[in-house]
Amino acid sequence: MDCRAHCGACCIAPSISSLDKAANSRCQYLADDYRCTIFNQPNRPKACKNFAAEIEFCGQSRDEALQILTLLEESTLPL
Repeated sequence: MDCRAHCGACCIAPSISSLDKAANSRCQYLADDYRCTIFNQPNRPKACKNFAAEIEFCGQSRDEALQILTLLEESTLPL
């Protein structure tokens, strides 16, 4: 699937350690239109490069994507 316009859930829900970005916080590179400003840049983190928009992670809407990705983030936290 193509990345959903005006979503940005993958730039909000997960933590991104290489950017010191906490989970459920807006990435510093997320533009006001919810597009990644470093999408095709060499400094884009590996975790971001490895993420692919898929219905399994992105659901049917931005809200659903935020819910799914937040649950995934929480399920991977150390006990």
